[in-house]
Amino acid sequence: MNLFENISFEKLIEKVNPPLILKIVIIFFIGFILIRVVRFILKKILSRTMNKQSLMLVNKFFSYAAYSVLVIVIMAEMGIELTAILGAAGILGLAIGVASQKSLGNIISGLFLVAEKSFEIGDVIRVGDKIGVVYSIDFLAIMLKTFDNLLIRIPNETLISAEIVNITKFPIRRLDFSLSVSYKDDLEKVLDLLKRIAFENVLCLDEPLPFLLLKEFGDSGISIQFGVWFEKSNYVDVRNSIILEIKRRFDEENITIPFPHVTLYYGDKESS
Repeated sequence: MNLFENISFEKLIEKVNPPLILKIVIIFFIGFILIRVVRFILKKILSRTMNKQSLMLVNKFFSYAAYSVLVIVIMAEMGIELTAILGAAGILGLAIGVASQKSLGNIISGLFLVAEKSFEIGDVIRVGDKIGVVYSIDFLAIMLKTFDNLLIRIPNETLISAEIVNITKFPIRRLDFSLSVSYKDDLEKVLDLLKRIAFENVLCLDEPLPFLLLKEFGDSGISIQFGVWFEKSNYVDVRNSIILEIKRRFDEENITIPFPHVTLYYGDKESS
């Protein structure tokens, strides 16, 4: 039996007349405006208790459901028999469901990610070798906007099993610099100078205190880890200003930043 045999397109064309078209147009615009108004109200109410990603998913789910209802209402007004359409949709939905198990896994993974709240829209995250700002969170994937303005789509199922580093989760963070000074330099003087560089930089925080660690005796000098705390929005300015200040102050104090030296040995010169 043909699922669409109850649909008579000739009768449908006969029913289409100016009053019906006007009625359908009015229903569409009223429904469209009503959906937008309800979405706006939902956003205002739920934004007090939900984070951005949950709010985005609720808005999308409501939009899909509301527009589906609007389409069904318009089809009913046009006199289209919905029984056959719904029957065909059921068979089509079953076929799509069997073929889209991967998508179902992405949707379930997305719900876990939203519940976990490991990141939100606007956060800077690192997934593998990819770093970017969370641009959008959808049912199947998230979108990352990289700092060179590329858009990367990462499926939710990949994210749920990957290591995610949220770089901007907390309001402050520490920026570490790896330094090396020559063996002839006074280490106490170097450490004191690095502390003063951190305290005198207006972008660095006094609390927590700067982090200083003498790491190891390297091949050409002593390695030092120097960390400063700052507000996450000042990352670029802090990094540039600290590097410039270290170079300038080290030059003024005659502190040497060593680099590897290579000595070529040609062997003894034979006497003639």
